[in-house]
Amino acid sequence: MAVPVRFCFLLFFTLICTLLLTTTTDGAFAEESHIVLPTDHHRTQKLTHLHFYYHDIRNNKNPTIVQIVDTPKNVPNGFGSIFAMDDAMTEGPELSSNQIGRAQGLFGLASLQDLGMFMLTNFAFTEGAYAGSTLSMLGRNPISEQNREMPIVGGTGAFRFATGYAIANSVNSISTLEHFVVEYNITIYHP
Repeated sequence: MAVPVRFCFLLFFTLICTLLLTTTTDGAFAEESHIVLPTDHHRTQKLTHLHFYYHDIRNNKNPTIVQIVDTPKNVPNGFGSIFAMDDAMTEGPELSSNQIGRAQGLFGLASLQDLGMFMLTNFAFTEGAYAGSTLSMLGRNPISEQNREMPIVGGTGAFRFATGYAIANSVNSISTLEHFVVEYNITIYHP
């Protein structure tokens, strides 16, 4: 009977030592984060409306969009073509208007039936009250339509935990094949 008591004591002692040694705070997994998460005490959300234009430049001198994947000519609607972009965001529809940031990301032609694109875009604000903040948009963009709605799925800085939607409209009256202008109206909730 003395052996099982000794065995139980050693087992208990081993488990306690193992727990004490594995719960050390020296590992990287235990470092403290300085990111403030929303709690019930900070439930108030701001509703913010943003309005700006972005400019796709498709010339040979200073393009802001570049095709990175091309598709065979027999594929309808350019399906599968993928582009990278770094477009100027401005307050007004003219490229010479005050620049407030950059629209950076990827988009591609993702529909066999129509001109439907996927958009993976970060709106990086460089001027004004939201300088240093970003909004992330991810969604389908049926580019031949007006009032195209796409979701805002997150953000950084002032827009951390942002959710909302963007309405995009092509500004056909001033757009050319080399300079395509898109108007954005964005509505978001954020802490």
